[in-house]
Amino acid sequence: MSMADTPPADLLDGRPALVVGGGRMGLAIAQVLAVAGIAVTVVEPHAPMRQSARERLSRIFRVLDQDEALGDRISVVAEMGERAPDVALAIEAVHEQLDLKRAVFRQLEAACPPDAILATNTSVIPIGRVAADLRYRGRVVGTHFWNPPYLVRLVEVVRADQTSEETMQRTMALMKAVGQLPVRVNRDVPGFIGNRLQHALKREAIALVQAGVCDAETVDFVVKNSFGARLGIMGPLEQSDLVGLDLTLAIHRIILPDLDASTAPQQLLVDLVAAGHTGAAVGRGFRAWTAEGRQELQSRLDRYVAGTRRGIEGAQS
Repeated sequence: MSMADTPPADLLDGRPALVVGGGRMGLAIAQVLAVAGIAVTVVEPHAPMRQSARERLSRIFRVLDQDEALGDRISVVAEMGERAPDVALAIEAVHEQLDLKRAVFRQLEAACPPDAILATNTSVIPIGRVAADLRYRGRVVGTHFWNPPYLVRLVEVVRADQTSEETMQRTMALMKAVGQLPVRVNRDVPGFIGNRLQHALKREAIALVQAGVCDAETVDFVVKNSFGARLGIMGPLEQSDLVGLDLTLAIHRIILPDLDASTAPQQLLVDLVAAGHTGAAVGRGFRAWTAEGRQELQSRLDRYVAGTRRGIEGAQS
């Protein structure tokens, strides 16, 4: 049996996994692993997050119409304690703060067995920076899951300069075995692939609003009702090939000199955050939000992505 065909638990030799961080991403990653048959310990030091974990897991299972008993494979604890020495995989999913991530990895290196994969779910920080303090960096790899990972299946498996090829192959095989869609990222650049593309779009979107070309609602409407409607079927380079690279070249010669090329956050974004207008959770960001509007958007997103996933799985079966 090839590595690609091996059951997830067998790829870990029947040993458990560890997830550090019980927030939205950490708990969801644990859910993905548990559904695939892997016992998972989630380390979350904050009591309110631990206390809400079971209900948050139940919501995930309900969205997916899965048996909530699968959550029994997940335990949530305040500290690693004696859990780490047994694990074959540890995934860090704490806040996007470099010093915090480095501290977690120093703890993981000291506590986990030498053959355990040590992975970080960072969205943008280069993996080499996260692992900078470690003695043995060959087993450190990036596993950037997308939010929420039980619906958005892509995982960017990122190779730092010192990540071993064995670690890359084991991680790719494991991510595929648990039902995700892994892609190799061969250079450890900030933001990897997806977030570089996403935030290039966000930079231009914010610049358009800041310049008074349109308001935030119009930006979102245009994206959703033009090229965004086809992105799930056709990527940007496929679209360029389809319409012809000569047309793409002609368009670039006209538009690229005029696109936003800021190397720092736009002032509009800085000012909104400084004023406390940090988004839907506080009722104001680029637009005004009500609690009902926020919930409606989240429900709409869950329904859409769940339907998309079921369609993909049906096509593959």
